[in-house]
Amino acid sequence: MDDRRVRPQPRARSRTPSRMGSAGIRRIAARRSGAADLYHRLLTIPWPGFFAAIAVAYVLFNITFGLLFLMQPGAIANAQRGSFADAFFFSVQTMATIGYGDMHPATFYANLMVSVEVLLGMTGLALATGLMFARFSRPTARVIFTRRAVIAPHNGVPTLMFRAANQRRNQILEAQINVAMLRNEVSAEGTMMRRFYDLALARSRTPMFSLTWTVMHEINENSPFHGCTPQSLEAADSEIVITLIGIDETFAQTIHARHSYGAEDIAWNHRFADILSQLEDGTRVIDYRRFDDVEVIAE
Repeated sequence: MDDRRVRPQPRARSRTPSRMGSAGIRRIAARRSGAADLYHRLLTIPWPGFFAAIAVAYVLFNITFGLLFLMQPGAIANAQRGSFADAFFFSVQTMATIGYGDMHPATFYANLMVSVEVLLGMTGLALATGLMFARFSRPTARVIFTRRAVIAPHNGVPTLMFRAANQRRNQILEAQINVAMLRNEVSAEGTMMRRFYDLALARSRTPMFSLTWTVMHEINENSPFHGCTPQSLEAADSEIVITLIGIDETFAQTIHARHSYGAEDIAWNHRFADILSQLEDGTRVIDYRRFDDVEVIAE
């Protein structure tokens, strides 16, 4: 069977479902959340963007107070008259409460600006610390799914199957998986709509998810896949949407993962290669190098 095995290219570091994601959706005349959703944006933007936002806010903050200090000549003792650089770095020292002693406020106006800046700086530092902690402590799932789903006979019944695996060396407790089929349909009135169909699974939950999980859906007369062909699924823009939730035993918090397969991602008359084996000493071995491998079923 080696000549029939299909080995995909090396797995990318992340798999984000492109169909169900909202990044590729264009919204027209949608209400903007603005500053009210700023906290969510700062939690969800990538790390480079987060650090860039913090750096820009830090620089703008000190530029603003540097200009305020320059508004009164002689406000900063031992600073060069009219030097923006001295005013800027004095603002940096004030915000960080460093106080080297070379420069210090010399007027009531300067002391007032220092008081305001220290208050705002401490508040900003607390907010940045909270955001950093929230980003680091947010539980995430390291669950991977096979690149393709397969349809193959199981106990004599055509069955849709795909595999999931937990990449971490811990367990996901009370894991539950839900699978739905989406496809375009035309109503009796001629209206095009996107319909959801829940797929009945042979096993939709497991008390402990630590290694791999082969999810199976029997294609019988009650299945939305009954009578479908690769061509009909593609014509209806069909999609399989998977959501998995469970409790991470390390953090004791709920985690989730999601994935989707398009009609082109389903391999008909294929089966997954075996990745589980056992050594002579009884040790179980799982070979993730063959996690995505599928084999053609002989006619």
